Amino acid sequence: MTLSVPAGFRVSGVHCGIKRYPNKEDLTLVIADGPAVAAGVYTQNLVCAAPVIVDRARTPSDAIRAVVVNSGNANACTGEQGMRDAEEMTRLAAEVCDANPEQALVMSTGIIGHHLPMEKVAAGIASAAGQLGDSSEHWQAAARGILTTDNGVKMAGKNVRLGEREVTIAGIAKGAGMIGPNMATFLGLVLTDASLTVDAAQQLVTEAADQSFNCISVEGHTSTNDTMLLLASGAAGGPALSGDELATFEQALIEVCIELARTMPDDGEGATHLIVIDVTGCSDRAGAKQIAQTIADSALVKTAVTGADPNWGRIVSAAGYAGVTFDPRGVSLKVNGFQLYESGAPVPFDAAEVSASIKGNRDTHVELFFQEGTAGVRFWSTDLTAEYVRLNADYTT
Repeated sequence: MTLSVPAGFRVSGVHCGIKRYPNKEDLTLVIADGPAVAAGVYTQNLVCAAPVIVDRARTPSDAIRAVVVNSGNANACTGEQGMRDAEEMTRLAAEVCDANPEQALVMSTGIIGHHLPMEKVAAGIASAAGQLGDSSEHWQAAARGILTTDNGVKMAGKNVRLGEREVTIAGIAKGAGMIGPNMATFLGLVLTDASLTVDAAQQLVTEAADQSFNCISVEGHTSTNDTMLLLASGAAGGPALSGDELATFEQALIEVCIELARTMPDDGEGATHLIVIDVTGCSDRAGAKQIAQTIADSALVKTAVTGADPNWGRIVSAAGYAGVTFDPRGVSLKVNGFQLYESGAPVPFDAAEVSASIKGNRDTHVELFFQEGTAGVRFWSTDLTAEYVRLNADYTT
């Protein structure tokens, strides 16, 4: 991804010593040249990290000047000291642009239950302040600064023509484990130079998360730190978006978020397959999503995909215990385009051929059809491998 930082922002990513590896960035700083509109959506876990508490209280807003992110330490379950540290991070970030501490936001990710090494963090913010810029290289450094177990940067962006204006949307994210919807199972930051009202920004970020980051799962674990922030500088000029222009922008934002979201299960810890689940023909979208998520989180479905086993029974039965009412006689199933189940009953298929299609492709496509209505959803998940178990068994030891 070569997309540069949207106008009105400068960013950097540096190594300050939170991570043990000296060449890996572990602190990202974003500075808005003027007051930016900011909105966020956050974890629904009752056990939430100090940065989440801080940001919830400060968004939505039309006066945000800075965002600081650290990786390697989640600052979660750290008590009053954790709150003081999160607030101190925002104070230090705000100082970079002569703003008030309340005009800065903070995100953290990594191991929970450990206090931040604040001397290193403070030195990192000072270092990052001296390396701010708006090039593609600066954006990639910022993207690296938020990673933990990810295999690489997660970036997406679009340029969108809106009448006489062209606006830029650019996003970065992290997440490969502790991924389960509601909400948003990761850290994500999307910047734009479009002009947005506070209310529109909040509606946009909520809808975009619902169609992207709330439709992914690796193991169904909702983290303590999940945060998605949208910042709009308005540097592209013109009045705040409305009407058709706002609708066009919303669609582009959703596409950027979907592109970011699918990279997470695709990068799922130890994963060998990305599972794409399409559920259609339901009476409402909520029911379709509940069925898709139940299938996505089934360990038996996941391991079947790992072993390239076209075990239709695991998929159909997972739909059956999802808690959504439907007529079993109206259910049909395809895997990678092969019909395995139709109108409530299995059909003959070449198991070796279907198995080969799973084994030979990174993506496994599961299509489940109902006859209850017209609603549907697309959901992304991952298989479950021995490597996933090893990585998470050894995470803190």
